[in-house]
Amino acid sequence: MTSLKTDGTGTTRMEMVFIFFQLKLLNCGQTLSQRRLTPSEIRFLQETLSADYVNSNIRLREGEYQYDLAKTIASFQLQLYFPDVKDIITKGYGEEKRNDTQYIRKIQTILKKMEKSNVVKILPKNKPWELQRYALSSLRFRDSEKELVILATDQQIKQAQELLRSMLNQVGIAAGPSNYRIRISILLLVIVASYMTIIWDLMQSVINPIVFITAFSIAIVCSLILGRVLSRD
Repeated sequence: MTSLKTDGTGTTRMEMVFIFFQLKLLNCGQTLSQRRLTPSEIRFLQETLSADYVNSNIRLREGEYQYDLAKTIASFQLQLYFPDVKDIITKGYGEEKRNDTQYIRKIQTILKKMEKSNVVKILPKNKPWELQRYALSSLRFRDSEKELVILATDQQIKQAQELLRSMLNQVGIAAGPSNYRIRISILLLVIVASYMTIIWDLMQSVINPIVFITAFSIAIVCSLILGRVLSRD
């Protein structure tokens, strides 16, 4: 069988094409793997940003853990992000505390008490192995001593609402028919190219196991991503 031309480094043109599609797959995977807010998370953000004073049966005073944790979660929520306990500890108490198991348990215990006091909400996990994520039921509270606690200014809340609207508009554009077709087309193209590479490799006098296994793996991964995109969209 006639050998394929190389680029001078021993790499055939077919292998160069295969590498190109590998790069395409990586770019495609990065785009699709970017986490989007779920409809329930969006609704929760909207409710929190528009909520009035919420009554709580826990004290919220500056310098105490409850207040510091609430303030830290608020700073995340204003950026439309739901932090886990390690995110909260890193931002509020420093990187060195992030992997301190005893400290993590201590903060989790306080957060659980804050949940029972109607300050914090514990969000459901997206995946079983993930850490719990936390949110505030409001950015304004009336604590157990009837003191008003404001965790964000009107301007900060307004900016967060505008950021959320902007994000929703972008998601609406990104989820349009044209973008949907492009994603599907890229995935199908990579899958077809992977199987063509497998067939080409099998037709050689000596099968290259690396090319075969890599192409087969990419075909499987892209097929799974395609199924995910179709089921989600």
